[in-house]
Amino acid sequence: MLDNLREQAASSPFMPDDEPGIRESQPRRPISRRKKQFLGLTPVQRFIMAIMLMLTVCLLGAMFLVITGKFWL
Repeated sequence: MLDNLREQAASSPFMPDDEPGIRESQPRRPISRRKKQFLGLTPVQRFIMAIMLMLTVCLLGAMFLVITGKFWL
């Protein structure tokens, strides 16, 4: 069974070179890289969201200080 293994492999290739394969029939398209976006936002939108988050945290912190009496108006 294994005696003629090399001869069989050399005589009948898995993908013959003379026949057109799948790779040749389909045109190649360049691989488009997907833009890396966080939550689907553009950089400007992410910046505005970061500013809004910072203002919210500052406002909540100031309100907490006023409520606890650590800061007087």
